[in-house]
Amino acid sequence: MHAISFIQDLAVIMLVAGVVTIVFHRLKQPVVLGYIVAGFIIGPHTPPFGLIHDEDTIKILAELGVIFLMFCLGLEFSLRKLFKVGATAFIAAFLEIVLMIWIGFEIGRWFGWNTMDSLFLGAILAISSTTIIVKALNDLKMKNERFAQLIFGVLIVEDILGIGIIALLSGIAVSGTVSSGEVFSTVGKLSLFMVVALVVGILLVPRLLAYVAKFDSNEMLLITVLGLCFGFCLLVVKLEYSMVLGAFLIGAIMAESRQLLKIERLIEPVRDLFSAIFFVAIGLMIDPRILVEYAWPILVITLAVVMGKMLSCGMGAFIAGNDGRTSLRVGMGLSQIGEFSFIIAALGMTLQVTSDFLYPVAVAVSAITTLLTPYLIRAADPLSLKLGKVVPRRLARVLSLYGEWLRSIQPQGEGAMLAAMIRRILLQVGVNLALVIAIFFSGGYFAGRIGAWLSEWIGDAGQQKALIWGAALLLSLPFLIAAYRKLKALSMLLAEMGVKPEMAGRHTQRVRRVIAEVIPLLSLLVIFLLLSALSASILPTNELLLIIAVVAAVVVAVLWRWFVRVHTRMQVALLETLENSRDHTH
Repeated sequence: MHAISFIQDLAVIMLVAGVVTIVFHRLKQPVVLGYIVAGFIIGPHTPPFGLIHDEDTIKILAELGVIFLMFCLGLEFSLRKLFKVGATAFIAAFLEIVLMIWIGFEIGRWFGWNTMDSLFLGAILAISSTTIIVKALNDLKMKNERFAQLIFGVLIVEDILGIGIIALLSGIAVSGTVSSGEVFSTVGKLSLFMVVALVVGILLVPRLLAYVAKFDSNEMLLITVLGLCFGFCLLVVKLEYSMVLGAFLIGAIMAESRQLLKIERLIEPVRDLFSAIFFVAIGLMIDPRILVEYAWPILVITLAVVMGKMLSCGMGAFIAGNDGRTSLRVGMGLSQIGEFSFIIAALGMTLQVTSDFLYPVAVAVSAITTLLTPYLIRAADPLSLKLGKVVPRRLARVLSLYGEWLRSIQPQGEGAMLAAMIRRILLQVGVNLALVIAIFFSGGYFAGRIGAWLSEWIGDAGQQKALIWGAALLLSLPFLIAAYRKLKALSMLLAEMGVKPEMAGRHTQRVRRVIAEVIPLLSLLVIFLLLSALSASILPTNELLLIIAVVAAVVVAVLWRWFVRVHTRMQVALLETLENSRDHTH
């Protein structure tokens, strides 16, 4: 009986969604909006009667929709795109998120809503909709214009920060409070997990997919991709993070494989099916009475989204050195909320920390801003021309001087090359240290289980800790040696730049040599102190620690070249994967 009612619900959803989306397509409106309207039509709150009988099963299917939406967002994301977008995307996205969270929170407090509702409202307003913007720019045939590329960059950074917001909100919802220490701890752990997952994933997953692709079977490739997607989501949930994070990360990892275009083609129908159910499920939750009751807050929040995002994103783009017209087009293009907002609103409901009205309010604001998006993008150019005429000449001169000054202070020629080299070295050191910290964290996390397994041979708890800590150090040695070598190269570069012959005279080379040796050694000492603090739960006694240090020193002395070779192979494999995916996607 349950199966029949489920098939009936699915038939109703798909038939109504199909009809409504055809109507919306004819009216040249976003299909996403059509799905939400379809859900509203068949929902339990719309008279004369509800057409859906098994809402719980539909909600489970909607969860799959979220996974596929975030997975496909990950597939569109790539590390190269992130490095390419530069300062504009980071400044605009950060400014927008901070300002919109504050505006949302203040609006919530102004309407007398509780702290959690206000905080979640701020987060709901913070992230723009990738799906809606990409669709609107496609329809307007503006996808390849410069402002559109900047918008895509901002959306990439927003998606990453959005993942962080979801992790933070989950922590705040559980504890009920927010402290700066907790925020830094959550962001630190999340960043560490993302870096390690991306590095290890990019080393392993594209190779596995390349092996599966050799069999030339679409079915085999699709099943492997889905298996990896759900398996990684499960791992992330076990580590107490959101499924959303897992789906996005595994998508970003697969974005670096040579099979990306084929994966996108295979996954598209599956994504379309489940994301349609997700958006219909959103429509099911809209209660017309709540929309009428909260009409005034919906209007205020819609205005806040359009004006707030226009101002924050436009200002961010301008601060990063773009002209007024481009900055305004970026701001107006990002003036809406969408799928991320629904995910955040659903999180509040799942954790039972937000009121029932917040979800329908978020959906209503998203629907209105979605309708406005194409018109805002079109209006950006005429508006910038009008503003250009209205702005006082003196202010216009100051703004253009700011742009010229910003371009003049950017390093050119040799300076730009040096800056790029220093950035690359620091990035490589950061990645190696992230892997080392992850190894020690894992040792601490699994210490209880490893200790229970070791207890058959080693009864003493102190000796067990020493063995686990020593094993973690041994596994970390290739990455520590690589970090040391990179730091030494950086120290030599800085010594070369900082110590001039006119300052040190005939001692120039000696001073440079001392600096090049001292900085890496001091850095290693700081790293070991940090590792000791992070792995306090498995830190052995001082006597055992001394023995481990001596053994590690002997191993390094004997196997130095082998460790360097192992790490170099890993680095080459990582760079090869990134290069291959670049060649294939171009």
